[in-house]
Amino acid sequence: MFAFPAQVLAPIRQYLLSAKKRLELRRRTIRSEDPFSNPDRVDDNAATDADAAEISGHDRAEALRYEVDRRLITIRKALTKIKIGRYGLCENCGKMIDTDRLAVNPMAELCMDCEKKRKR
Repeated sequence: MFAFPAQVLAPIRQYLLSAKKRLELRRRTIRSEDPFSNPDRVDDNAATDADAAEISGHDRAEALRYEVDRRLITIRKALTKIKIGRYGLCENCGKMIDTDRLAVNPMAELCMDCEKKRKR
């Protein structure tokens, strides 16, 4: 089994750690902007348009939080793979993921062949 040398993995790991930190900050920002997380929010008979705005804002925050969480999971998986020596291996077939693909998407989990099969 092939493993990338440590000097190749170091900048990838740093990039992933930096991206993880940015996403965790973004997640906290999204949470603070969610109208439902406001401790002063009272579930009362407020104006319908205010309720609609709160619900819309909450739905938007939930969608953003879901996307951020999904990306955080892929980053954590990539960091774990670096740690255990399996970074760059396709999760489906076990072959090496092309380095050009990893350069564009360091969190890639599948080689191009398996990715194409999955999208069919």
